[in-house]
Amino acid sequence: MEKDQIFILKDRGIIFISGRDAKDFLQNIVTNDLNKVNNTRSCFSSLLTPQGKYLYDFMIIKHKNGYFIECELNQIEKLINRLNIYKLNSQVEILNLSNEFQVAVISIDKFLSLENSKNSEGHTLKFRDDPFFIDPRNKNLGARIIINLEKLYMSIKKLDLKIQDPTIYYKISHRLGIAQVNTKNLQDKIFGLECNFEELNAIDFKKGCYVGQENTARMKLKNKLRKRLLPLKSDKKLNIGSDVNFKDIKIGTVLINEPYPFALIKLNDPDFSEFKDKDLLIDNNTSKIIQ
Repeated sequence: MEKDQIFILKDRGIIFISGRDAKDFLQNIVTNDLNKVNNTRSCFSSLLTPQGKYLYDFMIIKHKNGYFIECELNQIEKLINRLNIYKLNSQVEILNLSNEFQVAVISIDKFLSLENSKNSEGHTLKFRDDPFFIDPRNKNLGARIIINLEKLYMSIKKLDLKIQDPTIYYKISHRLGIAQVNTKNLQDKIFGLECNFEELNAIDFKKGCYVGQENTARMKLKNKLRKRLLPLKSDKKLNIGSDVNFKDIKIGTVLINEPYPFALIKLNDPDFSEFKDKDLLIDNNTSKIIQ
């Protein structure tokens, strides 16, 4: 990722949650701790089923009197419906602002050239009143921007940025093992810990109760993590649900097939060293785990 590059992610959307109970409402349902989120720090978090399985993941950013929730655009309406289920009598307003704000990514070098920047995951600053923050999952993913559409191209000009193909960014994310596209294929099929959410700073084990907390905490406490979501490299198109085989033994299942494939792989060694650079067989085609 070059310093002068910007990737406009048109497949991302924005929900704004505000109101007197906004913080408590989110704190009671998401996996991360809202006490960490303020004007200078944003976080990555998720919403799980009561059994601890994946439903949605998103960024949470403090904005004015509420919070931006940034997630896949094609999941916006379903996520809003799910949030409304938990709303009950909470004094909160949930708005889809995807038509007013745009998500983009810049390099960490560009971010660090801005006033009030700090080189730490999740660190947040304001540029022309819009939040810029280092990706809280991994610094190698650069810094994210949530910017008013009316100011987008003026800010690009002021920062002397050049618009690049977002597939460049998503390929970096894939190599890092971070799924951001077609995550709907993971819904209710994989536990939050199996999504690498601990490593991606999405779960706070000290915050107390949230939806799915009991099973998540039990898996952590008893070291029951036996599978993980890992990126695959293949010259052929993969099929969702296909077996991943190593030496004629099934070790996993393809959950996301394109354009950036991921599979749920059984964990034998914590670092997956036995599979490193080894050929795997999927639908009679050779594939490898990206490590």
